[in-house]
Amino acid sequence: MSEHADRLVDRRPALDRDRLLTDLVPPPRFAGARFDTYEPDPAEPSQQSARARLEDFAGGAPASRGRGLGRLLRSREGADGPRGVYLDGGFGVGKTHLLAATWHAATGRRYYGTFVEYTHLAGALGFRGAVDALAGADLVCVDEFELDDPGDTVLMARLMRELADSGTRLAATSNTLPDALGAGRFAAEDFLREIQALGRLFEVVTVEGEDYRHRGSPAAPTPAGEGDLTALAATRGAVVDDFAALCDHLADVHPSRYGTLLDGVRAVGWRGVAPVPDQNVALRLVVLVDRLYDRSLPVVATGEPLSVLFDEEMLRGGYRKKYLRALSRVTALAREAAPAV
Repeated sequence: MSEHADRLVDRRPALDRDRLLTDLVPPPRFAGARFDTYEPDPAEPSQQSARARLEDFAGGAPASRGRGLGRLLRSREGADGPRGVYLDGGFGVGKTHLLAATWHAATGRRYYGTFVEYTHLAGALGFRGAVDALAGADLVCVDEFELDDPGDTVLMARLMRELADSGTRLAATSNTLPDALGAGRFAAEDFLREIQALGRLFEVVTVEGEDYRHRGSPAAPTPAGEGDLTALAATRGAVVDDFAALCDHLADVHPSRYGTLLDGVRAVGWRGVAPVPDQNVALRLVVLVDRLYDRSLPVVATGEPLSVLFDEEMLRGGYRKKYLRALSRVTALAREAAPAV
């Protein structure tokens, strides 16, 4: 590796309050996402149905209490009914594309961010400050809606409820149905009231299908060689890090700043990929992979295959869907980098 190559471990992104709201837009990969660029799998009618439903919703049609979980909770829902649409489905079925297309098709003041970006907004501005900043918006989109701990559960239940009460319409994506959020991750049964309150805010739209990122694709690319990293390090906008050192560095950067960590980066190199040592490291890596994918940054990696990043115990646990999504995304990024190396 060139001694002058840039490294992510040398970056210490600071909180930029001016960007907290201005960055709440679809990421570069989905800047051009529109309903007519979404390509539903002909074998999966739910994808075409989801596109039609979101297109109606973006055009002003209300969420319905007669669909999905909303119908199951009708008796406890209250007169107002759901305020948003919740896309539930596996990874790689185009939920994020549809969410971004909804944002692009809607009008008025609107925001788009990941779950962690909204929790960070509340942490930086305070809960009331976050509500005041977002309240009254025409639409708030939340990608990757996942409850990982009790604090997130209480915070997001309150935030979504207050936004709905202010007249804001909501749209969200997740790999988990609202009433199952938090299952296997913490004592979710102790927060059933908050989780059910979240469920009552949404009409659930299910999107089924195979992972499009690898539909008909060859096997994951084999690990790159040291020469590939050397060549990558010499290219403009590339960063090359020792994988273990990068994982350590991520512990010193709040996950909400991983996007800022990648400012100006055009390609990423990892030297010495190996299985991550524990779940804390694994969850931070998941967030980094999501931000890499959002920005369409190719990944060149040496060491062990990317498929071994998360061990079998992790892939059987409560965060299984997160890890599988991360493997799908990082493998796609490695495949995108393969022609260049």
